[in-house]
Amino acid sequence: MKKQDSNPGKGIMMTGSFRSAGITFYMRQGQIVGRVARSKEKRSNTLPQFNQRQRVRHTVALWQALSQCEVMFTRHKSAYQGFVSFANKLPVVYVPRTGDLSEASLLMPGIPVSDGTLPEINEWIGEVDGTPALLTDLVATTVPRNNKLLLYTAEQSLVGDSPRVHFTMRQVPRSEMTVVDGKLAIVGAEFADEMKGWALVRVDADQCSPQTVVTGCTYYQQFTTEEALAEAAKSYGGLTK
Repeated sequence: MKKQDSNPGKGIMMTGSFRSAGITFYMRQGQIVGRVARSKEKRSNTLPQFNQRQRVRHTVALWQALSQCEVMFTRHKSAYQGFVSFANKLPVVYVPRTGDLSEASLLMPGIPVSDGTLPEINEWIGEVDGTPALLTDLVATTVPRNNKLLLYTAEQSLVGDSPRVHFTMRQVPRSEMTVVDGKLAIVGAEFADEMKGWALVRVDADQCSPQTVVTGCTYYQQFTTEEALAEAAKSYGGLTK
């Protein structure tokens, strides 16, 4: 709302500002300007709203960790937008507003690491001759030699009392891969580590396969319980009914 005093010698005289009926009035360039005053009411925090805020918090924490690596989300305006579009579908994890846990990021199945137009690689953790391995449905003879295979590794660790996910990425040479029933696999003891997860991404020039992390990690589940929800909500002043 804006009102100009047609006779500056009469009417309201102002040197500062004042509030009335929820509106703040102040003088700007000889005009009396009114705007809605900021509400002092407590922000609504229903369960759906709280879930979304917790989801966004965790998505940002995961992105900050993943973005330390080179990532490709070629079907989106930016890598960040692409990541968010998938990460927002992950399970909600509840952490309190303050303290070490407020910065937590948690390893779980399905964390996106890439999105592109190449066919998705189905991959899972298994064994080859009794040795842990990352198995795939990628037929060895169909992958051109000029294609890159990038292995993203996610590791859950503690920083103080706060769980954090750290990501690394490296190119896997063909000589390091094993062919199992015609399909490519990576064999090694590390694939038995339940505090780690992996995603093998195929890259052809500026295109890649859409991949998410596979892991046997269940550590995150303790942050999805009703108890974790109650404790986190309490730190934000409780939920709005």
